Amino acid sequence: MKKVSELKIAIYADGADKGAMLDMYKNPWVKGFTTNPTLMAKSGITDYEAFARDMVKAIPDRPISFEVFSDDFAEMEAQALKINSWGKNVNVKIPITNTKKQYSYELIESLANKGVKINVTALFTLEQVRLSALALKNSPWSIISVFSGRIADTGRDPVPMMADAVKLIGNAPNINLLWASPRELLNIFQADEIGVKIITVTNDVIKKLELVGKDMDEYSLETVKMFYNDAKKAGFSI
Repeated sequence: MKKVSELKIAIYADGADKGAMLDMYKNPWVKGFTTNPTLMAKSGITDYEAFARDMVKAIPDRPISFEVFSDDFAEMEAQALKINSWGKNVNVKIPITNTKKQYSYELIESLANKGVKINVTALFTLEQVRLSALALKNSPWSIISVFSGRIADTGRDPVPMMADAVKLIGNAPNINLLWASPRELLNIFQADEIGVKIITVTNDVIKKLELVGKDMDEYSLETVKMFYNDAKKAGFSI
């Protein structure tokens, strides 16, 4: 089994809580950050731009993604250009479609040609990966985010698809395949094994990296002790 230090994949922390993001910023394993409007709303953020600018100032030297939230492509482009101006380390997240299932490839290509670093998000199919890669061919540095965790939620194994996505993108130096919404720490090793460049991980999963390589007998004993101590504290009797 690989050690964490041997992993080639870049781990990005996924979240929108400033304190938690700054905590992860201190973690040497975390190489970048991603957010989205849903996470920001859950964190109680009411001023989107103020929060984003604050985080770019606090984390100036690692990639950080912020998403447009319009449903109109012209307005999406205006939002994307504004977000892009917030920092050199900013990636602008563009959803693969709007809510009307109109694909955003033309917008992605237009932004790429203007030098915007893009994170194409909410992909679920290889065709979406293929067309996104074509749209990003002139991008300075961009990400294609496939929601592998949600694919797994449907009972499908995402590993074969992600392996095919790696082959589709090939050696394009400006395009990075990202495994989004992982459900467990094992996904980091699966993604690394097939050559995915980036994986977004929540803080609770990142903290589990400390368990990598742990002795199984020791872990077994710790688990037994946990059950024993919790039963004792609860005062259970039979």
